[in-house]
Amino acid sequence: MPQKLDDEPTLTTRRGVIPPQHRILWLLGPALVAGVAYLDPGNVASNMTAGAQYGYLLVWVVVAGNVMAWLIQYLSAKLGIVTGKSLPQLLGSGIRNRHARRAYWLQAELVAMATDLAEIIGGAVALNLLFNLPLIWGGVITGTVSMVMLAVQTRRGPRVFERVIIGLLAIIAIGFSAGVFISPPDAGSVLGGMVPRFEGTNSVLLAASILGATIMPHAIYAHSALARDRFEVRASGLTTKRLLTATRWDVSIAMVIAGSVNLCILLLAAANLQGVEGTDSLEGAYAALEDSMGMVVATLFAVGLLASGLASTSVGAYAGAEIMHGLLHIRVPLLARRLVTLIPALLILGSGFDPTQALVLSQVVLSFGIPFALVPLVWLTAKAGVLGEYRNRWMTTAAGVTASVLLIALNVTLLVLLFG
Repeated sequence: MPQKLDDEPTLTTRRGVIPPQHRILWLLGPALVAGVAYLDPGNVASNMTAGAQYGYLLVWVVVAGNVMAWLIQYLSAKLGIVTGKSLPQLLGSGIRNRHARRAYWLQAELVAMATDLAEIIGGAVALNLLFNLPLIWGGVITGTVSMVMLAVQTRRGPRVFERVIIGLLAIIAIGFSAGVFISPPDAGSVLGGMVPRFEGTNSVLLAASILGATIMPHAIYAHSALARDRFEVRASGLTTKRLLTATRWDVSIAMVIAGSVNLCILLLAAANLQGVEGTDSLEGAYAALEDSMGMVVATLFAVGLLASGLASTSVGAYAGAEIMHGLLHIRVPLLARRLVTLIPALLILGSGFDPTQALVLSQVVLSFGIPFALVPLVWLTAKAGVLGEYRNRWMTTAAGVTASVLLIALNVTLLVLLFG
């Protein structure tokens, strides 16, 4: 029989005792924060381009990517809850060779910096679209706001930081989904898009790009740390089994939101922008939306893009700090790290380099980092010596291996197609 809520230890916060019927709600949050990585500017660019060029063809890719993301994020959170350590911490103690550990940190650090680059550029483009600000100043503002949000996380704790990110997540959802309700897609075409198929090499490239932008290494590193920080401090009175149950709900809600919004972005483009020239860039997609659906929908899209850049860059900086601490045992203040990693993005924005092209290149760098996060995650969560009785069942491990092989193969395909 499942354990009753009334039989659980009393759960208290600074504001008093949490009623039993509210405990599941109180335990939600870490996955919603990590899930912001699935709604970053790279996802927006990939899904808009896929819908504009191929209509409903790649609906199945978005759905499949979201299913795999659920499994991967749950494994990451489970690792943090059961062990009380993040994935980078476990790898830092497991990789005994100092040079190997530094090499691993270097690739993970490059992935985190590429993530920062994409998010800052996305925020800068959004501010340019909304207020006609020069990209360089848009990057400065995006970086500054992200530093404020990280200061909140440092001084007020994970719960307040979660509320800020979840608020931005709501703005993202409204901004990217509103157009679908104003101009709904054809239901039959959406169902037809659930049939796995491609139309030429470029559709394969876009499918790989969608999945590459969906499953991001820094989200895997971050989620294990977010779950560790929240539950280690706040919910130590609850059983591990109860925490894992809450986490499954948390991940499910986060992935439903992220998957639905990503699907809305693709459907919005498929229903209104298919065949329209210039939609292979964020600026072009904004202009096309304004022409076809009016200023309100275009403005909501730009606001969603801004919230996406702000939220995801804060999570990316958090992940980067955890990677350095876990692998090198060096703890750099989040604000100092944010300031340093802001510099490459500002240099690119100030150089006049095409921002959409920079986004594409950042996704290429992310593709290199996926195997280094996925393979250790599945391996560690399958080991009895790490998770004990909570280790993966063989079916879960098989699903994790399958997802890993598929994602790695698709990202290799993405790299081959891009460079070929």
